[in-house]
Amino acid sequence: MLDISTVALFAVACLALTATPGPDMLLIASRSATQGKGSGFATLAGIQAGTYCHALAAAFGLSQLFLAMPLAYDAVRYAGAAYLLYLAWKAFRSPGTSLATTTGLRRYSIASVFRQGLLTNLLNPKMALFVLALFPQFVRPEAGSVALQIMLLATVLNAIGLAVNGAVILMASRLQRAIAGRNHQNSYSGRWPQYLLGTVFGGLAAKLAFDSGR
Repeated sequence: MLDISTVALFAVACLALTATPGPDMLLIASRSATQGKGSGFATLAGIQAGTYCHALAAAFGLSQLFLAMPLAYDAVRYAGAAYLLYLAWKAFRSPGTSLATTTGLRRYSIASVFRQGLLTNLLNPKMALFVLALFPQFVRPEAGSVALQIMLLATVLNAIGLAVNGAVILMASRLQRAIAGRNHQNSYSGRWPQYLLGTVFGGLAAKLAFDSGR
């Protein structure tokens, strides 16, 4: 199994990467700011489940498909962009109360938010290539099962992501409570959550569709 020094070095690299604002952090923060910390943690859980899936794919060599077949990479990339656009469309069309955080109003279920986080991660081929590029640098074939080592590294990445994004979720949910307490004067202020989510999903879709570098 991996030695402590290798895991520690990997953890430092993960901390530097996770602490840098990116699409995942933006999605988690926007969910927390519009629906509270429960939805924020559900989104994070979905994203981290996706990370394990990408790690398994890398362990069994499936991620190499994106390097060997650019069409497969583009197919997944465009499918991910289409899914994000669908989420943006749903957010913009949703009535204000569906995303509002006032007690008693209907909210997206935790399962639904988790599923969206998972699919957003799975349909992002850049995440697969990220795992494929980073993890092998810390894998030692002589240290035992490569698959187990990759899953251990994925667990370290997710643990650090939980710490960093957990802090983001708590801060964003505080903002949500502050805004929710005074934003009930007009229809626009009641619809700000879905406008924010729709904009985030649309921006992520555009980035995924047009940023084709591998």
